[in-house]
Amino acid sequence: MGLSFDAVSGPSGRLDRIWSAACDGPTEFSSIAKVNPMIAFARIRGITTVHLRGPETRATPATCPSGAEFFGAELRIGAYLPMFSPARIANLQDGILPTLPDGRILIDNRGWEMPTPQNLDVFVDRLERAGLLVFDPLVEELRNVGTVRNVPERTAQSRFVRAVGLPRRKLQVIERARRAAGLLRAGVSIGDVVRDAGYYDQPHLTRALRQLIGQTPAELARGARFLAL
Repeated sequence: MGLSFDAVSGPSGRLDRIWSAACDGPTEFSSIAKVNPMIAFARIRGITTVHLRGPETRATPATCPSGAEFFGAELRIGAYLPMFSPARIANLQDGILPTLPDGRILIDNRGWEMPTPQNLDVFVDRLERAGLLVFDPLVEELRNVGTVRNVPERTAQSRFVRAVGLPRRKLQVIERARRAAGLLRAGVSIGDVVRDAGYYDQPHLTRALRQLIGQTPAELARGARFLAL
């Protein structure tokens, strides 16, 4: 009894992954800080809601109700819907898309067929072709290299924040904590994680993981559960 989670597909086009989850009993878990914008679908007590979610800068205790079903698409860094900028919907201030009586989703005054986990990639592709989802290639270059040729630094940083909803430094802090949590869950010692993930010392690691993952290094090493939903 509890929460089950499946990765439906990996990186493709504007997607980092498609996932699905379900609960056969009430389950508490830590929803960790995240940097990817997301289109998520929740079905609880027979009602489906459609959420546009931005980055999250802290871990959040969460409860999955019995019988709930979820699935979603995590977008690549740099992909977003301009009508719901990532900063506007950050930290659980979700944009909720209305649904029509026939079950379709209302986006830009047009009815869109409700997708499934198996065709959610097609749904995202259609949004891009309709101009409702855009991708700023500058973001990946700035993220990976730190500078962008022929673009003033202030302009590049402004475009990064507009597309991602976070400054580049904050994104790096979150990604480092997520990597450290994964290493601890994989059995790497706390001391090695401090060194390999680039923390000053164990207290620095502990503070970061408590804030961003919702668990201490020792709890993660013992198998504490966290999810990025």
